[in-house]
Amino acid sequence: MYLGIDLGSRTVKMAVWDGERLLAHEIVESGFEPHRQAEKMLSAYRPTAVVATGYGRHLAADYFADSVITEIKAHAIGIAHHFPECTTLVDVGGQDSKVIALNDKGKVTTFQMNDKCAAGTGRFLEIMAGSLAFTLEEFGAEALQARQEVQINSMCTVFAESEVISMKNRGIPRRHIARAVHASVVDRLAGMLARLGYGDMVAFSGGVARNPCIVAMLTEKLPEARLVVPQLPDITGALGAALHAAKVA
Repeated sequence: MYLGIDLGSRTVKMAVWDGERLLAHEIVESGFEPHRQAEKMLSAYRPTAVVATGYGRHLAADYFADSVITEIKAHAIGIAHHFPECTTLVDVGGQDSKVIALNDKGKVTTFQMNDKCAAGTGRFLEIMAGSLAFTLEEFGAEALQARQEVQINSMCTVFAESEVISMKNRGIPRRHIARAVHASVVDRLAGMLARLGYGDMVAFSGGVARNPCIVAMLTEKLPEARLVVPQLPDITGALGAALHAAKVA
């Protein structure tokens, strides 16, 4: 039994791999001490090896992990498992977004990363959803229903929130504002893809890949490519870490 733990900025994800299939997975809030959360998750298992990834991977190595890998490598392994023919990966997490190029063996060849601010990340969407009084679960679905599209000009979270407040005060329906927020995120991701280049299949991982509006709008932005999403996009990094644990154990 092999465990992968992804200690992200917002959540801790665990994947349990038995050498042939995914046995179990779990996602919890990171809290103040994400490594303690991870230890609780691990306590029910007696793994052969534990590999950690994500922001807190080195902290995990100090306490319980046998080894660590970067989240870029972890997501590449996880996506290659689901879609072996895929050569481009978009990963959008809580605090950063990445576009990763893979070769025909699923190895990382190059990548672009937005980690300087919250723009285009899950945190940005979370803040904008809160400003519009939507839950995250409602946010994407409501944005999909909008017929009129207004524009968010700033990708800075602080300034974008000010724009949202101004739009609300002008009487623009929040569903339309929500669509504009989603469009600004997708434009940023599409720009990163254009700069890096992509093949005829683009995989989408990370928690934001559960947002139906982001998926729909990104699909429209990439008419020459097929956008694919794994069944459990949130745990792609944890799965990649577990698969790596099985390979090196």
